[in-house]
Amino acid sequence: MAGLMAGFGHYTHAVVRGIPASLAKEALRTSQAEVDLTRARTEHEAYVEVLRTRLGLEVVELPADESLPDCVFVEDAAVVCGETALITRPGAESRRRETEVMKEALKDLNLNIVEMTDENATLDGGDVLFTGREFFVGLSKRTNQRGAEILADAFKDYAVSTVPVLEGLHLKSFCSMGGPGLIIIGSSEPAQKALKVGSCLFYNVGLDTIYNNIPSFEHAIHHYSVFEKLKDHMLIPVSNMEKVKVDGALTCCSVLISKNPNI
Repeated sequence: MAGLMAGFGHYTHAVVRGIPASLAKEALRTSQAEVDLTRARTEHEAYVEVLRTRLGLEVVELPADESLPDCVFVEDAAVVCGETALITRPGAESRRRETEVMKEALKDLNLNIVEMTDENATLDGGDVLFTGREFFVGLSKRTNQRGAEILADAFKDYAVSTVPVLEGLHLKSFCSMGGPGLIIIGSSEPAQKALKVGSCLFYNVGLDTIYNNIPSFEHAIHHYSVFEKLKDHMLIPVSNMEKVKVDGALTCCSVLISKNPNI
């Protein structure tokens, strides 16, 4: 197994995208809650500002596309590790054109582009958790085994393990990295079902876990009690109350990139 990626968790760039008006009524969702579009845009602007000013990232802002109501959730369109970007094939057919502008943006950043062209494969970036040493891929309604296999082929230096996601949207709907060697996991029933298998994998590769009492990870940023074990980290609360109504978490809204300044 590969050692911890040098500089893991330290990023230089972020790719984000604007929120189209069509998100409020046409975005895919499991909830029927009404989205306040103005508030959603305000929250997203604050999120982008955190990336730019608090974290010091160079932010690439892509324009919203009214024909793609879910396009703000850029994470699903690409998986970036080191200097390689895998352009995914999203599980929802209505979202597949989202990858076009993402591919061009990542080309402009001089990343090595790998495209997922196999029509039998599906992969959403929200199902991909990179620990710095290996990948965990959620097998969900949006991501299948063939998609995981293509990811493994694109990033040959790292082991890839699959985790069944029997309920909920994505693997990262209820877990995320809290730092090198640390995964934060929600306490919802879907999280526990998926991670009954996943936890065995995490322990086998030497990862610690924090189980919190928050049903979904996308809510966790609002609860400092979850991060009591992360006292060495800078904690920045960011509201995501509107995008969560269409199943969007904070991680969904950016593709984070670490560029080697010498390249």
